[in-house]
Amino acid sequence: MIPAPYLLYLGDAADELSVKTSRGLAVWRPELCIGEFRRPECAVTLGLPNLSFEEAASRGAKTLVLGVANAGGSLGPHLIEDALAALRAGLNLASGLHERLHHNREIKALAEQTGLQLFDVREPPPQLPIGKGRRRPGRRLLTVGTDCSVGKMYTTLALERALQARGVAASFKATGQTGILIAGDGVPIDAVVADFIAGAAEWIAPARETAGWDLIEGQGSLFHPSFAGVSLGLLHGAQPDALVLCHEPGRPHMRGLQGRDLPDLRLCLDRNLEAARLTSPDVVAVGVAVNTSSLSRDEASAVCQRISDDLGLPCQDPVSMGVDKIVDRLLQCFG
Repeated sequence: MIPAPYLLYLGDAADELSVKTSRGLAVWRPELCIGEFRRPECAVTLGLPNLSFEEAASRGAKTLVLGVANAGGSLGPHLIEDALAALRAGLNLASGLHERLHHNREIKALAEQTGLQLFDVREPPPQLPIGKGRRRPGRRLLTVGTDCSVGKMYTTLALERALQARGVAASFKATGQTGILIAGDGVPIDAVVADFIAGAAEWIAPARETAGWDLIEGQGSLFHPSFAGVSLGLLHGAQPDALVLCHEPGRPHMRGLQGRDLPDLRLCLDRNLEAARLTSPDVVAVGVAVNTSSLSRDEASAVCQRISDDLGLPCQDPVSMGVDKIVDRLLQCFG
């Protein structure tokens, strides 16, 4: 387990999406977060106390969580500089970046010298199996998306909370670095060798002999040229009984791909259902979750109503509206 409390690293982030790991922890595990570290040029904040490494350590922080994301997931010069300073201040390091802390000689040497720990969250478990596609007991739900970073993790966590509030057993299954930090375990699907992605999904949500749901956090999008392979592997390995489609209205283009429009919602949903039927022939869609943070309340309500009318499914923003209508549909379909 990663020692808490945490200091959340924002560094020199220029936009909200680049700090989604730190933000996810601040929202879903606020009791573990003691503050944030921001460089002077940082353009975002989580609203937590902005602390130096020494200040955070003096207040009881145990680990600096490098909760930022960049293209390629690399350790840039500023991040390395700050990581070394945090170690000198007595903080462990946790990172979800593709480039491992253990692979940086300076960081590894200083951690060994100071007796502090390095946690590379994006390190997959060893000896993952390949997918078999055999029918296994239990109920499973998978969130899918029109694009990357449209709220699949938030939606899955909101569904877990809402089901548990109704007395229904539900378990969040993390497949990304933020989810793993929140849940305490999981598999970083985008770091798994392609042949083992479906097997990793089967491993994280094995046969469930008891009542309730395994809620599997989706990744990427079947319509994103960069990440569709991860999405497809999850669809096959999750063997979902139910899908929830996640979407951000008004997004001008696929993330990182200017000029490429987001897919039509019905087309996207149909393609995900079609792909899921390889291992789960009876899969159904039970709702649409939208991120309406850029819209007014009236605009958000109108968008949800339009999507609901078009697809015949409940549509809600998990943050501002909750997911009760989606849970109602899920329980109506499966009892």
